Amino acid sequence: MAQTQVKPIPDGMPTLTPHIVCANALEAIEFYKRAFGAVEEFRLTTPQGQLMHAMLRIGNSPVMMAEEMPEWQSLGPKALKGTPVVLHLYVEDVDAAVARAVDAGAKVTMPVQDMFWGDRYGQLEDPYGHRWSVATHVRDVPPEELAKAAEHGCGA
Repeated sequence: MAQTQVKPIPDGMPTLTPHIVCANALEAIEFYKRAFGAVEEFRLTTPQGQLMHAMLRIGNSPVMMAEEMPEWQSLGPKALKGTPVVLHLYVEDVDAAVARAVDAGAKVTMPVQDMFWGDRYGQLEDPYGHRWSVATHVRDVPPEELAKAAEHGCGA
């Protein structure tokens, strides 16, 4: 029987996709829909009703999700007491996007402000412990200006 040739990277998938894990993942999906306009494309649950795998899209970016499963050493940020990972999200209007996420239950950890690298930028923590940076690019900064501002630790 001949095997069908498949694409090594499926259509619609970039080469790097975040795969996040958290407790209450089914609830988290609903939060991501409200907060970031996520669209759920696929969901697979265990016979006990836990999320094994989901595929969401936020804008044009896929995000994979799963319920934490300690028996498989798959833990979310709350179980790990934090995360070193920040998921970065570019949006058309950062102020409106952050307000929407806060209304959905996110906590602002860095207020939105104009940054020296040319973005209007802020950070959030979602109710499941994941950290998000949210930005709108507002100006192009020449490399020399960027290097000088970074040297001095300038904000805006």
